[in-house]
Amino acid sequence: MSECAPGVIRKLDEVVVNRIAAGEVIQRPANALKEMLENSLDAKCSQITVTVRSGGLKLLQIADNGTGIRQEDLQIVAERFTTSKLKDFKDLSSIATYGFRGEALASISHVAHLSILTKTRDSACGYKAQYMDGKLTGTPKPMAANQGTTITVEDLFYNVPNRLGALKSHTEEFNKISEVMTRYAVHNSGVGFTLKKAGETGVEVKTQSQNSIVDNIRALYGPAVAKELVEFKLEDSRYKFQVKGWVSNVNYSVKKMVFLLFINHRLVDSTALRKSIETVYASYLPKGMSPFIYLSLEIAACNVDVNVHPTKHEVFFLHQDAIIEKIQQGLEEKLLNSNASRTFYTQKLLPGAGATLEILEPKSKLEKTIAPKDFVRTDSSDQKLDKFLVRSDVKDVKETKIPEPDSVNTPEFRECKLSSIKILRQKFQEASSSIAREMFSAHIFVGCVNRKLALFQHSTKLYLANTTKLSQHLFRQLMLRDFGNLGVLKLDPAPSIRELALIALDLPEAGWKEEDGSKDDLAEYVVSTLLQHKEMLDDYFSLQIDNIDGEHCIVGLPLLLDDYCPWLAGLPLYVLRLSTEVNYEDEAECFRTMIEETARTCCVSSIQEIFASSCILSDG
Repeated sequence: MSECAPGVIRKLDEVVVNRIAAGEVIQRPANALKEMLENSLDAKCSQITVTVRSGGLKLLQIADNGTGIRQEDLQIVAERFTTSKLKDFKDLSSIATYGFRGEALASISHVAHLSILTKTRDSACGYKAQYMDGKLTGTPKPMAANQGTTITVEDLFYNVPNRLGALKSHTEEFNKISEVMTRYAVHNSGVGFTLKKAGETGVEVKTQSQNSIVDNIRALYGPAVAKELVEFKLEDSRYKFQVKGWVSNVNYSVKKMVFLLFINHRLVDSTALRKSIETVYASYLPKGMSPFIYLSLEIAACNVDVNVHPTKHEVFFLHQDAIIEKIQQGLEEKLLNSNASRTFYTQKLLPGAGATLEILEPKSKLEKTIAPKDFVRTDSSDQKLDKFLVRSDVKDVKETKIPEPDSVNTPEFRECKLSSIKILRQKFQEASSSIAREMFSAHIFVGCVNRKLALFQHSTKLYLANTTKLSQHLFRQLMLRDFGNLGVLKLDPAPSIRELALIALDLPEAGWKEEDGSKDDLAEYVVSTLLQHKEMLDDYFSLQIDNIDGEHCIVGLPLLLDDYCPWLAGLPLYVLRLSTEVNYEDEAECFRTMIEETARTCCVSSIQEIFASSCILSDG
């Protein structure tokens, strides 16, 4: 045959055609689940249970208590383009159900082993049928069953090895299944959803049919976001749409945006709407942080084209730009109102907190007879070291402003998912001593020997502790535990960073030499370094910087312990070392060195020595 001869056009085998079509609709187990979930919801069920094995590849089973499938329909239910939702093409303009093409079960049967157990309300028994390549194999078998339908999909993509090899791990596929279940569970508050792994007693997703939307968000995404939600409603007669939903206020933010969008009750995505929402929140949230958004958009059915994507992941609708602009304006107004109600908690510091340690005489109970081997120097009810480094109860927190420091802000706790912090925490955990934990959890404070040393007793042994190293270690652990959630110790008046740097360079601890350059240039370098990382220092370590009358000032320090205020005379050297000792180039090293410098500055004894040396220099 000549190289220039045209190729022969052949009609593909029907099996090949069906498998190609199935690959467009069923791309992974989560797509199959989405199609079957929508069928169950169309069947007016009130409970859906999904069971999964090996990420849905070995087993994907969905059971509902809906209307079921008639026995006479089981013959054709898995054939392509068989549906109860459409009669002719014009019905597409007013389609109000999830499914309409009749491709879901047909597509699944071409790439998996499919079986259906169903029972209608009027039938005396249920019927089980099995399908392959869209055709019923054998005849439906009568058997006992509850009302509703149970669809079992086994060995998904067993005959499409290339697709099977391209999928992610079983864990990742299960996470995608869980995400689909979670999103549908939030939107369908009148339906109970359950997701579990085959052979395991626990459940991954669980909601009740009587739950509200907010109840489902609280159960699935946590109470932290649920208590910061505000209801969002908007209706427009001109463009014939209405939107309802729940959005997070300006007090809540996460690293990755959670965006749940349903258009006419279909789970879809809209890049344009997502970007417009991110633009609105950018004015209120810290840089790099995102909100939680759940929106249910209802548009006149005649204005929506749902038949533009095989998986119905995208839809087109008229006046899209105008509708998005309306939603953006309404959201802006809602956030402006919520921004006026931001709450910051403050806690009063005791005068001289962190400056002195009170030493009490130990008690003894002479009325008790104690064997010599069990003799203890003090009573277990006496004071302990944590008396002087105590975290106050929430009931002591008052919403009042006080001078110097003027306020202590307690932010809402947020979970840290940074791998660098998780690794640092793990290293600390591995290096910890169970003996030391037991010792400090049940110790009895005896008294201070000097600025650095203190006596405490555990069991019948007396120990001498270095309080400088002990408090430094404590502050390291607190900063790792509360990373990104530290309180703020407000400074009023706020000291200038440049002046603090100049003061620090005069201290012998700074080790300044003439060959290092002029102090003014070094002070400007300190200011520039801290300003360059201003947002990170504020977000993760509550070290706040602001411009006051043309001067860049420290307006807030990290609050490591309630009722504990470090000696502020150590602040100049702390500011200097933040620009010279912290490695800002590497994330993990940056966090580690920042924690080290903060703990070093705040520890009990070192700050007093810095204060003493500062006083000597100022007197000289």
